[in-house]
Amino acid sequence: MTTGFNDFTPIRNGEAIPLSSVSHLPFDEFAAQALGIIANGGKVVQFFAYPADGKVRLMAVLRSDALFVATCDAPERYPALSVHCEPFHLFEREIAEQYGIRPEGHPWMKMVRYHANCRGVEDIFGNDYAEDIPGNYDYYQVSGEEIHEVAVGPVHAGVIEPGHFRFNCIGERVLNLEIQLGYQHRGVEELLLQADPGRLPFIAENIAGDTSIGHSLCHAQAMEALCGSAVDMGAKRIRTIALELERIANHVGDLGALSGDVAFLPPANYCGRMRGDFLNMSLLLCGNRFGKGLVRPGGVRFALTDEIRLDLSSRIDDLKPQVDHVLALLMNTPSVLARFEGCGRVSRDDAEKLGLVGPAGRACGLPYDVRRAFPTEYYDRLDIPENAESTGDVRARAKVRCDEVMQSIAIIESLLGDATETATALRPEGCPASDSLVVTLNEAWRGELSHCVLTDHRGGMLRYKIKDPSFHNWNGLSMSLRDTGISDFPLNNKSYNLSYCGFDL
Repeated sequence: MTTGFNDFTPIRNGEAIPLSSVSHLPFDEFAAQALGIIANGGKVVQFFAYPADGKVRLMAVLRSDALFVATCDAPERYPALSVHCEPFHLFEREIAEQYGIRPEGHPWMKMVRYHANCRGVEDIFGNDYAEDIPGNYDYYQVSGEEIHEVAVGPVHAGVIEPGHFRFNCIGERVLNLEIQLGYQHRGVEELLLQADPGRLPFIAENIAGDTSIGHSLCHAQAMEALCGSAVDMGAKRIRTIALELERIANHVGDLGALSGDVAFLPPANYCGRMRGDFLNMSLLLCGNRFGKGLVRPGGVRFALTDEIRLDLSSRIDDLKPQVDHVLALLMNTPSVLARFEGCGRVSRDDAEKLGLVGPAGRACGLPYDVRRAFPTEYYDRLDIPENAESTGDVRARAKVRCDEVMQSIAIIESLLGDATETATALRPEGCPASDSLVVTLNEAWRGELSHCVLTDHRGGMLRYKIKDPSFHNWNGLSMSLRDTGISDFPLNNKSYNLSYCGFDL
């Protein structure tokens, strides 16, 4: 697709531009061109509402071979884009919940996070927030004499966060799984608008604890772009190492959990231990196992001394053959493959329509990776393989993770080869530009992660929009359970391992 195909404004990842330079279109033209981009292979990165001059506007950020953005005045009612393009459906539900704007004909209108809309207009879902609690709505039902429902959650054992899973089954075969989240809506986006600027990095790195580096990196890049702050190459190397350590630790932990779900205990135990080893490398970098406190607007707070660099290299050298051996054992054991292969399959066509990202999308044959398509930090100097599988099942999702673990280890090895110098930073110089927009994307371990920040005429926060990859991928888990035995739910669930708090913003 060429940039002349539409009137949407091309933008760059992590580059601030004046809001006045963003195309503002009549709604009908906005909708037609957005759908045209999608019809030509584009994807939805962000679609949200925001206040502007006493009105409400819609903004869409789309991607193909480049990023595109446009706005329009939001009508009180409009023909739902979801009717023509499925990836819009959850964004439209979110806009309806937050601003009371009605997408007419939306195929599945229900709450996203259970909160009153910010305009105080009539609630389009018919909820009385003084009395209602999450879950008080009619779930999708399948009728028939032998049909039964299995309800799981929202309260789970252990420390897992709340989420409700409603299975429609005939015998043990799942006909439909409805996933309902939003039980602990925290108001993170609103908090980012109200907080003191010095507190913003702390909020950002706690959006989702297992993605602290991913979220703090998106936030830091947005603030740097708005403040016109440059980041030195040493800080970029350290940030890249931290993001890859986060990827490895989560993938290794989930692969061990998958092994445990099929009662193959040796890799489960080894992966649990090795996950701790990789978390301890983040601890060595910055004093926190999840990388909190490392990434800040303007750079990093901790330098990579030669002593730490050599220590990390030694640890990687020791762990690499262990990881390689354990992952090979997991993926080459016939009894494991018998459970993984064909389980929870999602077709490439369904993955396209659902907008799956990250390992979930690559397991279905979608090669998209932000590190390759819209590189930031040190990634434009690295060769990132496509890693696309074709079968869309648990085996494919596990295989993608295995490949990424070994590739991430190789990336870290290459970045630790030379001494790294950086001027540690606490915050960028200067104030955020007024009336501006910046969109940041990074490939977090679950996939495409995006922060979109709009400033007002004083340089204050006008809108802060966050999209965790789980926002796209929860529907992939639901699709994986179609026509699958209910006993395979834990296996499929762990093959995605999606974020509740990343969704329940």
